[in-house]
Amino acid sequence: MTDEDDTVTRHLDNRRERLDEYLDREGLDAVWFARPNSFSWLTGGSNVISRDADVGVAAAGYDRDDGWVVITDNIEAQRLADEELPDEFTVEETAWYESSLADAVADRTTGSAAADFDVPGLASVNASALRQPLSETDIERYRELGRETADAVERVARELEPEDTEHEVAAALKISLSTRGINAPVVLAGGSERAQKYRHFTPTFTELGDYAILSVTAERGGLYASTTRTVAFDPPEWLSERHSQAMQVETSALAATQAVSRLNGTASSVFDNIMAAYEHLGIPEEWREHHQGGAAGYAGREWFASPDTERPVETPMAYAYNPTVQGAKSEDTVLVTEDDAEVLTTTGEWPTRPIRGWDHEFAIERHEILHLSSE
Repeated sequence: MTDEDDTVTRHLDNRRERLDEYLDREGLDAVWFARPNSFSWLTGGSNVISRDADVGVAAAGYDRDDGWVVITDNIEAQRLADEELPDEFTVEETAWYESSLADAVADRTTGSAAADFDVPGLASVNASALRQPLSETDIERYRELGRETADAVERVARELEPEDTEHEVAAALKISLSTRGINAPVVLAGGSERAQKYRHFTPTFTELGDYAILSVTAERGGLYASTTRTVAFDPPEWLSERHSQAMQVETSALAATQAVSRLNGTASSVFDNIMAAYEHLGIPEEWREHHQGGAAGYAGREWFASPDTERPVETPMAYAYNPTVQGAKSEDTVLVTEDDAEVLTTTGEWPTRPIRGWDHEFAIERHEILHLSSE
């Protein structure tokens, strides 16, 4: 057996175990996934043609009797079988002009079933809950995605100049990610003027000026990685302090995540610790100005930490917290396990320093500001 075959086997064994438990619990015979992130979670491949569509061009299913099945139209069937799907999946096709994907799934289904999109006669499935926590094969691919995402962003960041426009930087980030086969659903590039005014600095033709913050959420194979880097040319005196505060809040969020997961707690408890960290730093209202991030995985965020989020905090799981302090931001995707935390979006080639959660015995390397010459 090759390494690739072994990876596919382990991947499908994990999915079968989770889906068998789900079908038993819900009293169902089959479950179907057509939303792109869950299709990728199940198959390891992509069903995307248009990135504007909520539902892809194929539905992947697990059936108690028939095992792994994909339904699509005759336009996509051969390509998906050749390029996107493990051999274990049987591909069934319909004529593109005769049936919608939802109707094709409904016609194919015998017994009781659920789907992650609207299918006549089928129940709805919460795919996010099934995707957590991460499996071994998820983690292996996440490490590659995280490292390559960080490398793509850092290569662009090191070449920046104060006269570059935000649009130019965003274009460079998209190209840098694309050359690695990575999609970029979120690309933010804020120069010193707009990074101080807005928390989401969508790119404009404004020049960077004294410093810049680059933030991306990247996707490949259904997994999402978020990261932020700050580059300074002639920064304001307060930038270093605010960046340190953002790193402190992020570290406290990660520390709380690990502690809450051990207690089988929920995301609202993590958020309580985030608010406490802002309070401890003397900026108690800053959390109100921007969301704080949360669990990552097969979505940019599987959930966002907030006062009312009662989603379970699980490990091993990726977390991407992104606290801001006016004009500064700290963000990475971190694999949190029961007894460890591993920064996934890192190359080891950017300046870092260890930050300790203010009320936890927890420390992690955080990415510092990179200072470049403005000449």
